[in-house]
Amino acid sequence: MCGIVGAVSTRNIVPILVQGLQRLEYRGYDSCGVAVHAGGLKRARSTSRVAELAEQVGAGAFEGTTGIAHTRWATHGAPTVHNAHPHFSHGPGADAAERPGRVALVHNGIIENHDALRAMLSARGYLFQSQTDTEVIAHLVDSLYDGDVFEAVKAAVGQLHGAYAIAVFCKDEPHRLIGARAGSPLILGIGKNGQEHFLASDAMALAGVTDQIVYLDEGDVVDIQIGKYWLVDKAHKSVAPAQRPVRTVLAHSGAAELGPYRHYMQKEIFEQPRAIGDTLEGVEGFVPELFDGAMYSAHRVFQDIDSVLILACGTSYYSGCTAKYWLESIAGIPTQVEVASEYRYRDSVPNPRSLVVTITQSGETADTLAALRHAQSLGMQHTLTICNVATSAMVRECKLAYITRAGIEIGVASTKAFTAQLAGLFLLTLTLAKGRGRLSQAQEDEHLKAMRHLPTALQAVLALEPQVIAWAEDFAKMENALFLGRGLHYPIALEGALKLKEISYIHAEAYPAGELKHGPLALVTSAMPVVTVAPNDALLEKLKSNMHEVRARSGVLYVLADADTCIESGEGVHVIRMPEHYGALSPLLHVVPLQLLAYHTACARGTDVDKPRNLAKSVTVE
Repeated sequence: MCGIVGAVSTRNIVPILVQGLQRLEYRGYDSCGVAVHAGGLKRARSTSRVAELAEQVGAGAFEGTTGIAHTRWATHGAPTVHNAHPHFSHGPGADAAERPGRVALVHNGIIENHDALRAMLSARGYLFQSQTDTEVIAHLVDSLYDGDVFEAVKAAVGQLHGAYAIAVFCKDEPHRLIGARAGSPLILGIGKNGQEHFLASDAMALAGVTDQIVYLDEGDVVDIQIGKYWLVDKAHKSVAPAQRPVRTVLAHSGAAELGPYRHYMQKEIFEQPRAIGDTLEGVEGFVPELFDGAMYSAHRVFQDIDSVLILACGTSYYSGCTAKYWLESIAGIPTQVEVASEYRYRDSVPNPRSLVVTITQSGETADTLAALRHAQSLGMQHTLTICNVATSAMVRECKLAYITRAGIEIGVASTKAFTAQLAGLFLLTLTLAKGRGRLSQAQEDEHLKAMRHLPTALQAVLALEPQVIAWAEDFAKMENALFLGRGLHYPIALEGALKLKEISYIHAEAYPAGELKHGPLALVTSAMPVVTVAPNDALLEKLKSNMHEVRARSGVLYVLADADTCIESGEGVHVIRMPEHYGALSPLLHVVPLQLLAYHTACARGTDVDKPRNLAKSVTVE
């Protein structure tokens, strides 16, 4: 969530800042703004889209060679113009409201001690014009300023508790931009010939501007000027270039083009055959080397583990729940799945021989990073991440990694990243199973064949879209829905319910089908559609009994059934037949119609599919 772009150059950087915000729109936001050094401080802000902000700055003489820009997802204070970033310092003094500010600042993250800092600064005469924790930082930097904004920022961050990535400039020092990060990502971009430099929360913001990137470490503060930059670490010691190497990062802006699709979510659903094919490209067998880290051998780690602990949030958590079934039934290894945002706030029993697996699309999810660090603090040092971004903080902090190749995902509701995670987790399962002597050569060959066939199988499922659209027309009239699944398809039911509520705003819940009679059956009426995931597996007959319970209460069933399940359409029963039964990999296929159902229901209801209300793509705050 939230996006930062900043620049120091000899040319007008406003078009670069606005373009950077447009490329960060996928992260989710509810306001946006830009500020430049134009003799003093000048800014434009909007609670509309970046396109409206672009019109604002294009309509007047809005330009500068030093500036910052931001997309905000509200945490402290409503999404209003006066709460939008960038924020200026005001004060101290009775005429603070009238006097131009001295410090301009944008911020991602949450400052936990903002109330105490606000009280201190108010007592010194600083005027607050917003309800944000961010304005507190701007005033704090101003209060510490004594002619050197770099020193003021270093002093200010020492007083901040919480997570932040900030970009700051001062009207008294043209062509100077300061960045700092702790708990929230920030990168440095090196421009052509080193004559212009950039800050951003995501390399995607700088696509087409520079591909030379320096990843700032936790606690770093960077001073950017024309033709030079320097870094200090969290101890304020100078950082040598070798410690923060310049990396070439190809963040293609073309990945964000919509093409012939109506929404990015639709595009990304239909990209899943390609995403799975790319994720599994080159896999010829289930060997530990698939998960090697930059400095660590997966073979050694896998020999030393006796259990798995999965940490994840949201959709990634449901991929972990699915993997638990695989890991325990196929690899025979005890597996625990924890909601990352809860894990570090309870007393748990650490196991130094547990493999800690984090799952995150962005690799910057604050709750999951914090949970990882908590597990490490408890002595669990065997860490592996399933992640879609090779250059992310999560990949850098875990010993081992499997990088999915889903490509950039812009729609807030995750689709292709989820199925790519499942593919990576299935690879992990089979690799551990083989290492534990639970996978014969014949079984390995059969699994490889099935995984290579996945892109084709997914294409066949996507061809069911017209039938799903017919379902969506019914769902668009509803306000509630139930989703049922059994075994490893229960997490798929959870994911289907999440997708529906995220983008259509229909209240949806998911249950193991066997739990229906333990409470949820009380909700079933003709106005409560019940979506049932019905593969032809060992639990099918049990599931059919649960379906009869729904029909006996006048409930209407919408069933995703394998071809040989002998479940037929009829009064109150709507069936979509899946092209083929896919065994252990069935969750990757059954989730796709649920994604399409949520998408087309949202379209029918006229919601903002790619940017649903109150949600953000990359959740970098608690």
